[in-house]
Amino acid sequence: MTHIQCSNCKGLKACRKEFISWIFIIIGFISTVAIRVVTVLMNLSPFWGKLAWYIGVTGFFVFFMYKYGVFKERSKLIDDSGLLEKINKETLLTNEDYKILSVILCQIRSNKERVNFLFIFIASGLALMAAIYFDLLVK
Repeated sequence: MTHIQCSNCKGLKACRKEFISWIFIIIGFISTVAIRVVTVLMNLSPFWGKLAWYIGVTGFFVFFMYKYGVFKERSKLIDDSGLLEKINKETLLTNEDYKILSVILCQIRSNKERVNFLFIFIASGLALMAAIYFDLLVK
């Protein structure tokens, strides 16, 4: 089995890559804010607007490289174990198969992912309101 193992998923504890995943979540948050404030900053100073854009795009590049790696690792785990084929054929699963399923389900149920999506949703709504304010009401 791969080096990713969740411990006590019933207690919703995170995987061993906890520290690294938090770093990338923070990079994602910073990138989200940076991209969302571009419109506001461009109205105040083009320099700060462009800087925010570069920070946001670079951060998203790094964040999504990480997320792609996680996705690829998860897919490899499924492929290497033949888990999908076993499930489709309704083959009896081994203890190792159950461990793999536990790891994958634990990762999918991550609270960090939910917080990340909620943060992006709220930041996008605020950015949209700010853009409308600056584009329609200020000018």
